[in-house]
Amino acid sequence: MKKGLLLVSVSLLSLVFACSKSSSGFSVDCSGTAKSFASDVNPIIQSYCATNSGCHASGSVNGPGALTTYLQIYNARSDIRSAVSSGVMPQNGSLSTAQKNSIICWIENGAQNN
Repeated sequence: MKKGLLLVSVSLLSLVFACSKSSSGFSVDCSGTAKSFASDVNPIIQSYCATNSGCHASGSVNGPGALTTYLQIYNARSDIRSAVSSGVMPQNGSLSTAQKNSIICWIENGAQNN
């Protein structure tokens, strides 16, 4: 009985930590000004990810594919959030903390086409 209770407790604790927003090691404060897709997020993604020399240009099959339109970016938002917060993307450069915050906060606040 004690072993079963311990197993359930450890499983629940693991679940709580796995669902934490800060589990990626990169913590973000999204309490400031809401981020805009057009002025904050899209310029970053186009510059670092979707340019002709980027991994996610038109026709790309890398990761979530091309990231040249709002719909493509919106559909890949979970992958983008994970890759940006873990620091594995972009491969051809690095984002500043402010740029990472812009992308992650935009996603956390509903990833609106604004």
